[in-house]
Amino acid sequence: MFEQDSQLTFLIISGTFLSALMGTFIVAMVVLHRQRQVQNRQKIDNLKAEYERTILNIENEIQQETLAHVGRELHDNIGQLLSLAKLNLNSAKPEKQAEGKEFINQIIKEVRGLSKTLNLDWVEEITLDDFIKQQLQRIESTGYCQTVFDSDHSLNELPKDKKLVLIRVIQECLNNAIKHASPSHISIRVFQNETSRKIEITDDGYGFDTSIQSSGSGMTNLKKRMETIGGSFSLSSTVGKGTQITLNLPF
Repeated sequence: MFEQDSQLTFLIISGTFLSALMGTFIVAMVVLHRQRQVQNRQKIDNLKAEYERTILNIENEIQQETLAHVGRELHDNIGQLLSLAKLNLNSAKPEKQAEGKEFINQIIKEVRGLSKTLNLDWVEEITLDDFIKQQLQRIESTGYCQTVFDSDHSLNELPKDKKLVLIRVIQECLNNAIKHASPSHISIRVFQNETSRKIEITDDGYGFDTSIQSSGSGMTNLKKRMETIGGSFSLSSTVGKGTQITLNLPF
């Protein structure tokens, strides 16, 4: 009888201990789960904040460049057209006055074109392919180097925010090639595979040793900007053989 009572007491104590241990384990798991939820929410909030800062910075950069472009056009192009229009309209010759009126019409078209660039509506209106073509045509029209563009049009349907980031990253990559690489050819290829869409920017310029740490933050900024839209930035280069940059945007 005493042994039965002892066994019963042992079972009760053991059961109570196991229940308490199980309860403690469950509470600990719940607390850990909630902590992870809080951490995940913080990470998501941080990513959203970083994304919003990136978009805002890019918009500001493009607007500053646009204002600089408008200033140059007003001074160099429209200013010159106004001077020519004034000279012709002040002439007593009918043919000169007619020519002056043509200059006025041209000035009106130029001003309308500039007004469209003062906001970012053009980002929604232009496809990424058309933007790249414009950038490469500008480079080639200066006689700086030859350019090639090839696309399967896989990036033409993009939301404005992602397109804006890609536009700015492509601009920076092309500017870096022109400033530092002195290439004779620049090519851009847009294509997709089973998992992602890609933009390859290749030049045959000086190239550089990628094992040497750069003192600038340019490449780091480009990588961060691609990360904010869920993409990635990779670069390969060889001294004397040029550079290839790959922008990767997963589906």
